[in-house]
Amino acid sequence: MIGMMYLVLTAMLALNVSAEVLDAFRLVNEGIKNTTDNYIKKNSTTYKEFESEVAKNPAKAQAWKEQAFEIRKQADSLYQYMQDLKVRHIKENQGPVVAENPALIQGEDGQITIDLDKVKGKDKTDLSDRILIGDNFDGEAYTMKEKINEYREFLMGFIDEEDTRLREAVSKILDTSDPPATEGHEKKEWEVKHFYGIPLAAVLPIMSKLQADVRNAEAEVIQYLLKQIDAGSFAFNKLEATVIPNANYLIQGNEYKAEVFLAARDTTAPPQIILGEWDSVQQEDGSYNVEMTRVDDTLDIKGGKGQYSRSTSQTGVHQWGGIVQLIGPEGNYIRKPFRQEYEVAEPNLVISPTKMNVFYVGIPNPVDISVPSVPPNKIQANIQNGSIYRVSPGEFEVKPNSPGQECLISVQATVDGKTRSYGTKRFRVKGLPTPTAEVAGESGGQIREEILWAQNVVVAEMEDFLFDLEYTVTQYTITTQDRGGYVKTLKREDQRIDQEAKDWLRENVNRGGRVTFEDLRAVGPDGTVKKLNPITFEVQ
Repeated sequence: MIGMMYLVLTAMLALNVSAEVLDAFRLVNEGIKNTTDNYIKKNSTTYKEFESEVAKNPAKAQAWKEQAFEIRKQADSLYQYMQDLKVRHIKENQGPVVAENPALIQGEDGQITIDLDKVKGKDKTDLSDRILIGDNFDGEAYTMKEKINEYREFLMGFIDEEDTRLREAVSKILDTSDPPATEGHEKKEWEVKHFYGIPLAAVLPIMSKLQADVRNAEAEVIQYLLKQIDAGSFAFNKLEATVIPNANYLIQGNEYKAEVFLAARDTTAPPQIILGEWDSVQQEDGSYNVEMTRVDDTLDIKGGKGQYSRSTSQTGVHQWGGIVQLIGPEGNYIRKPFRQEYEVAEPNLVISPTKMNVFYVGIPNPVDISVPSVPPNKIQANIQNGSIYRVSPGEFEVKPNSPGQECLISVQATVDGKTRSYGTKRFRVKGLPTPTAEVAGESGGQIREEILWAQNVVVAEMEDFLFDLEYTVTQYTITTQDRGGYVKTLKREDQRIDQEAKDWLRENVNRGGRVTFEDLRAVGPDGTVKKLNPITFEVQ
């Protein structure tokens, strides 16, 4: 929205402006101000989220909050500097006393805003020439450009070098490079292009647009920092006690070991693990709580995981259990019970896919292979319809060849100089699933126009897929009907919604109309290009 209004502003400045045109800048300024207010509200919500994260876990979130609040301090300073320049124009134009200047409004918080309806001499150009350009081209515009550049580099210091998308976005938002020279005209500096010979009615919206850029860049970076904080609050209904044994089927004489931990554990708040019998006990208020009825032992905690170990001198089924308890955000104990059993029996082969019971073509599939009583470095594995290679003792990676055919893994081990086969196991082979295309986290439906205008990228998300895979959108086409009912299209050869695409959307998409992202393609880690679902939005 800001970009579209700014284009209108630039076009109007190219005209021989009339009084009516000058008054129209008021509408442009109001639109920019509304967008800026939205950024301010959004940022305020984000800062509150930082405070909430610190309240729940200071050790994890405090450093990120301090960085975000330092950004707020710098953004507020630059924003206020620009606001003071706008107020200075009105004071020098209509008088320095706020109470006597109808164009200036002082709020309860002491902040001064401008009523464009009451600004006189909107066609004056000498104010911006004197204040912003200066007699020797050393006015406030040159200082302002330097401050914007410093602010941009300050924000870049918080963004990882590998996050090129965000770095490019911030660079474009706060771009102060000199515009290219047009045919028949000399090249102009950024300051001269924006403020030299510009009427007062246009200077104020230009300054408002720069203020909006400050808040927009602030929003991008603090959202980025917020995402760096790992899961802050507990989803109690999803917290489950987890037990990972070295095996559930062992040879007599071997030791049974297991790790006990919370699936959503937090390294800054280690759990307590109590072994024994437990039961659900009804409380006075009618609710139920898990309490120990017999305590046998507690486990030592290493890396957030309880270390459980027992000998296996007797064959048969053995049961054990207890509770995992953790102090929650409110200071109360969260208790999750667990029960486990294991069987001690004759030697047998254990092959477990690390993430799922199928293999996917085009990516390495991690597999744990162990044989009880056999050292991991003595185990060898062979495969049909693929390749398998060792990454560490007991851990392998499988790359199948053809989907639709099974992989057959056979395991051998050399013990006491003799090689013995420990059996085979079959696994299904599938191709990688197709990701879902999304804009603004949605794959269609209704979307507010300001949210659509603010998007910078079309993404491909792997929904409900256990592997951490990334697909990159390589092309898409935007289709809509313009205000005249004609079908318009715009094609892009990457995933970015660049400024040109944003301007195109603002120009051609009506509120209440439909816009479709189609002809989407994405490339996966295996190099395969997939056709994605179209995304259709009804713009509100």
